Amino acid sequence: MTAAPTADGVLIDRYGRVARDLRVSLTDRCNLRCTYCMPAEGLPWLAAPQLLTDDEIVRLIRVAVHRLGVTEVRFTGGEPLIRPGLVGIVSAVAELEPRPRISLTTNGLGLARLAPALRAAGLDRVNVSLDTLDRARFTELTRRDRLADVLAGLAGAAAAGLTPVKVNAVLMRGVNDDEGPALLRFALAHGYELRFIEQMPLDAQHGWDRATMVTAEEILAGLQAEFELSEDPAERGTAPAETWLVAGGPARVGVIGSVTRPFCGDCDRTRLTADGQVRACLFATEESDLRGALRAGADDAELARRWRTAMWGKRAGHGIDDPTFLQPARPMSAIGG
Repeated sequence: MTAAPTADGVLIDRYGRVARDLRVSLTDRCNLRCTYCMPAEGLPWLAAPQLLTDDEIVRLIRVAVHRLGVTEVRFTGGEPLIRPGLVGIVSAVAELEPRPRISLTTNGLGLARLAPALRAAGLDRVNVSLDTLDRARFTELTRRDRLADVLAGLAGAAAAGLTPVKVNAVLMRGVNDDEGPALLRFALAHGYELRFIEQMPLDAQHGWDRATMVTAEEILAGLQAEFELSEDPAERGTAPAETWLVAGGPARVGVIGSVTRPFCGDCDRTRLTADGQVRACLFATEESDLRGALRAGADDAELARRWRTAMWGKRAGHGIDDPTFLQPARPMSAIGG
């Protein structure tokens, strides 16, 4: 293997992929207990000293933007809205030059209240997770009776101008796989952009089973039974979602087939966990520690060098179809989406 490049301004791997999209987990905690993500009692959360401080998060993002060419920053969790310093972090990142595009993935709880402040701080848009429109089913899935709060969060985000508001939905066989068309009708009625995501092997219980996963092909078949869909002529680029025009457009619906239609060859993402670890891939089994170096006094050039080295070793693909595939030890809530 050749050595990692040393020049500033780019975050490249040995396959030539350039990472310009940074996903930053702000916490591993969540205020829902979705059955496909974690057990009812939650998980052993990171202790406060392990978490990056607000200033440390902003510094590492500044390194990524100024020295590594990152142009998009997405805040994730756990649930990022429960991070006390969220608004301040967004504001500091929005002041960077060049200014990255800033988005956030959330379960929507508390979004109705926070949306105006986040917009004023510089947040550009949000992705909100919503797997069902049925209150009883939502309560069963999340172990919380909070559907009304999520719907209010979506409306609040749209009213605050955090657009386009995107809705992320995971269909699960025998649970909510009958709701694809209803979710699309809901999104169309409110002007939201819907994205269906294949369920991935990132649950804390390690109970994922490909045989029971609702595939992208099945999702599309269910939608096409009720809607006229045509291929989106727009260039996909590095976007994870394949999109289709609904009834000729302009409305679109997307499907992220991470398992059956992997897009690893065009991946442009790098990830930073809430405790300061770089992950080259969502499914990586190894991490590179930036928190330790940062707290030991490393300057920005050294932090950038370590980040480039971590990304240079990125694998060609996630390897889910490989018989030797091992699910990451950390679940999605601890990695960030």
